[in-house]
Amino acid sequence: MEIISDRVNRLSESATIAMARKARELKSQGIDIISLSLGEPDFNTPDFIKDTGKEGIDKNFSKYMPVNGYQDLREAISNKFKRDNGIDYSTEQIVVSTGAKQSIANVVLSLINPGDEVIVPAPYWVSYAEIIKMAEGVPVFIDTSIKNDFKISPSELQDAINSKTKMMIYSSPCNPSGSVYSKKELRSLADVLVNYPSITVISDEIYEHINFTGSYFSIGAFPDVYNQVVTINGVSKSFAMTGWRLGYIGAPLHIAQACTKIQGQFTSGTSSISQRAAIAAVSADPSVVHKMRDAFLSRRDFILEELNKINGININQPQGAFYVFPDVSAFFNKSYRDFTITNSDELAMYILETAKVAVVTGNAFGSPNCIRISYASSMEKLKDAMNRIATALNNLN
Repeated sequence: MEIISDRVNRLSESATIAMARKARELKSQGIDIISLSLGEPDFNTPDFIKDTGKEGIDKNFSKYMPVNGYQDLREAISNKFKRDNGIDYSTEQIVVSTGAKQSIANVVLSLINPGDEVIVPAPYWVSYAEIIKMAEGVPVFIDTSIKNDFKISPSELQDAINSKTKMMIYSSPCNPSGSVYSKKELRSLADVLVNYPSITVISDEIYEHINFTGSYFSIGAFPDVYNQVVTINGVSKSFAMTGWRLGYIGAPLHIAQACTKIQGQFTSGTSSISQRAAIAAVSADPSVVHKMRDAFLSRRDFILEELNKINGININQPQGAFYVFPDVSAFFNKSYRDFTITNSDELAMYILETAKVAVVTGNAFGSPNCIRISYASSMEKLKDAMNRIATALNNLN
């Protein structure tokens, strides 16, 4: 007898987590697997942040905390938004959650009713579509490609809007493509959105400081769409704090209050120690993470150089995050031994089984002609992985 809810049965498992699990299983069998599947910095959390977390333990921050986060942390986040993004969010407009993923889920569940449509440029982070489904909304995908740097145009956005459109969600820098929207490009999208004040825009900026363009702009900084934008951020990526589990939003007050209401019934407040550590992270000048950013840039350049040596790879130059997202459709309908490749799912498994390197199918991100390769790993591992991938792909004919 089927006892699992329809809600759960409608959901897909996260492809990135599934591939990481498969890689761990193979490693546990003694197989030498290089995992380039998860989006997790290989750096350790900076010491000044760890010290603040330890201080929180010593000062007995071990009691229940406000659902939306400690006041002093929200003040620090408010200052960060002003400093880095030019956005004025009061402390009451900020909600601290257990990672950016929960922050996004809170917003979607707060605003989406059954049948509401949510515009999602593809490629997109794997969880966007599933969170929308959880809220019984309908994701409406706008396909992009390497030709336009995986970005949507104002006309494409306009064409996707109808009377059911309630929301748009995107990331910049983008997971998985690494694309970064410029101020000019965001202005052109805002010129469309401002005509639809009932549409809320979720701007996922979790990779904000892993950005190679030399500048960054948040769509929420435009005054005419400020009341339509929810800005998502956190400490996981830029500060190598994935395990601390802390994200946050800046939002119109009614949305922040709705998210606090939902969170109060699910998780309540985020770990008190993580919150103390996050104060140090968001209060620090962004230059403290430039060493990590520069290391990611060097790795990106190496990966691009190696991929460009492989016949059939088509790739852009990502300007942020720590992923490359090559179009690998030239390898479809090719074979090697018992393997015949017909799609990116099969290519990812072929690379795993023959090269012993874990990557993620682009199908999971809404771009079935691509695969995602994370370079959040040491240069030594990346060199080995790229040699293995090149051999595996060159063997296909």
